[in-house]
Amino acid sequence: MDVEEYRRRGKEMVDYIADYLQNIRSRRVFPNVQPGYMRELVPDSAPENGEPWEAIFGDIERVVMPGVTHWQSPYMHAYFPALNSFPSLLGDMLSDAVNCLGFTWASSPACTELETIVMDWLGKAIGLPKEFLHSDTSSGGGVIQSTCCEATFVALLAARTEAIRRVRQIRPDLDDSEINSRLVGYCSDQAHSSVEKAGLIGLVKLRLVQSDSHLSLRGEAFRAAVEADVADGLIPFFLCATLGTTGACAFDNLVELGPICHEENIWMHIDAAYAGAAFICPEYRVPYLQGVEYSQSFAFNPSKWLMVHFDCTAMWVKNSRALHRTFNVDPLYLRHEKSGDAIDYMHWQIPLSRRFRSLKLWFVMRSFGLKGLQKHIRHGIAMAREFEELLRGDAMFEIPAERILGMVVFRLAGENERTEMLLKQLNRSGLIHMVPASLHNLYIIRFTVTSQYTTLEDIRRDFNIIRTASKILLAEIKKHENVTANNARGQVKMVNGNKGEEEEKKEFGVSLLLSNSPLSPKFINGSFAAIFGNSDIAKEFARQLNRHLNLYHMQGRRRPHRKQIEKLIGKNRQYSLDSRIQSICDTIEGYLPDLEEMNSEYGDGSPEEEVTEPNGSDRGSGSPNQDHRERRGRSKSVCDITGDPADLDNRENAYHQFANHMLQMHRSPSLNHESSLMKNGTSGEQDFIETTVHVPSGPSGTC
Repeated sequence: MDVEEYRRRGKEMVDYIADYLQNIRSRRVFPNVQPGYMRELVPDSAPENGEPWEAIFGDIERVVMPGVTHWQSPYMHAYFPALNSFPSLLGDMLSDAVNCLGFTWASSPACTELETIVMDWLGKAIGLPKEFLHSDTSSGGGVIQSTCCEATFVALLAARTEAIRRVRQIRPDLDDSEINSRLVGYCSDQAHSSVEKAGLIGLVKLRLVQSDSHLSLRGEAFRAAVEADVADGLIPFFLCATLGTTGACAFDNLVELGPICHEENIWMHIDAAYAGAAFICPEYRVPYLQGVEYSQSFAFNPSKWLMVHFDCTAMWVKNSRALHRTFNVDPLYLRHEKSGDAIDYMHWQIPLSRRFRSLKLWFVMRSFGLKGLQKHIRHGIAMAREFEELLRGDAMFEIPAERILGMVVFRLAGENERTEMLLKQLNRSGLIHMVPASLHNLYIIRFTVTSQYTTLEDIRRDFNIIRTASKILLAEIKKHENVTANNARGQVKMVNGNKGEEEEKKEFGVSLLLSNSPLSPKFINGSFAAIFGNSDIAKEFARQLNRHLNLYHMQGRRRPHRKQIEKLIGKNRQYSLDSRIQSICDTIEGYLPDLEEMNSEYGDGSPEEEVTEPNGSDRGSGSPNQDHRERRGRSKSVCDITGDPADLDNRENAYHQFANHMLQMHRSPSLNHESSLMKNGTSGEQDFIETTVHVPSGPSGTC
């Protein structure tokens, strides 16, 4: 592609992007594809010779767009916003063309200097204390990181460096490793999972402190945790306070937490990933930002709500020297004549190289101005308030937590299973996309206004879709009110009547992968959580893999791996689908030597007694795979999908292939398409009715 063709193709791409964003409402917000769909659409190897641009451009709609979740859609309400804007897109066009790596001032002076200026602009705009701004008289300042997760990790490592340095001055007889082993950090039980990850990588203890009834971390609970750890000989050094938690947008109480951190020499880092953008409006700084003066570092994502597209995380510190002491690596080839006189941002972060991200932030702040950004934030909050009022006007729904900023959490009144079934149907329709969370053992749906294009008409349309789906679901439940909750949820069977699993399903629902406590990843694979039941898939996988490896040929009392797998599946704790199935594979692998020795005692035949499978049915005699298919109606087993795993060097490959097959074949019953409630739907309601496809429900574990 030469420069003239680039001019032509670039204009075509700008037109395509503009049309995409302008007409985004016409696209299904959540893709209707299965894992691995793209393998069927592209070759296995790269082309030997270059292809014409027309072919590449044509594959955007054929290959890419069918699998895209449209985050800019007004009908996208999952997670938090990930907005863009035309000034931001233009900024990255220029940044990508320049493509400088601004690790030092000398590597690209404009990259460094614009970042220091625009970070001061933004810090002033959200009301941060002057100690966080770049100044000749202080060591504070701002830096752009890639994510708030990275900012938390940077803050924790800097806090660790300062704590070790401080303790060494008092106890020079202790080495760094011994001090590090006694360090303990803190966060709320509602904090983001990245705090836990930072503690794991930093090799420090991390204590979760229980939040109050409003999901806020309070001073009394924090002080009690600190005092208990000090009594045990530990060294408190770090607190991550959250402003706008992932589960319910709750705010930790900085006014109570800050003085404790000051007294105990604890580095307080504030994670305001989503909510920080709201502080550009002065009315939201009180009471949410009160106490920020006690913090040592503060971070939020302009890439969420300020229309600066990913990646762009704004982080400020009061003492940049702590970052230098943590990350300073100064080889000769990176030194320059202005070292010491200018900022070298490579000492403020984990990686060396960095993009020219300040350009898009500069473009956005200049294009919209502070008043334009404030108008945008207030509009999103007004749309969330309107949705909240619509929910409150209908007795079908409950709002279990206070609406804060642009997020509303709600649920169907009654058992958790109802809300879970509702969310599955809504996401499957493709007309709207939301994810769940767990608050006080309640399965709830998060509804976040994530698009700057959202209008009042969009909000009413979304509510009508939710209300219509709820009416249909409740009507079906009422028809079958004598059927057990398991049948209503998709006819899921229990494993040996395991009480722990039954309690787990009542508390969270079969497909909930994101418990808010303790610090499990809250929205990892959240979309799958709202569609698939991972326990059923894990059970079926364990049964098929066991059978194919010929492990059912031994006496029941001599199969300890079976009990271990059943315990894993039935344990009253939440796992992701991958971790469940991987744990099952690891368990089977660990027992393989003993199992092969046991199998040799029986030869190729089955034992004389019948063996009971984990689902409670009798295996009997005959070919394991053939007998299973005849009895259960399955068309394929693990051997049909993967061949003989015994001949594979990598059993994990067999696991992944079969797991993908199980995901594709596993479906929950859809809403009954014949319901009389589908008649005379209003705007939004009719969209849901026309999109919902009836899938007849079969026996437990079948499609």
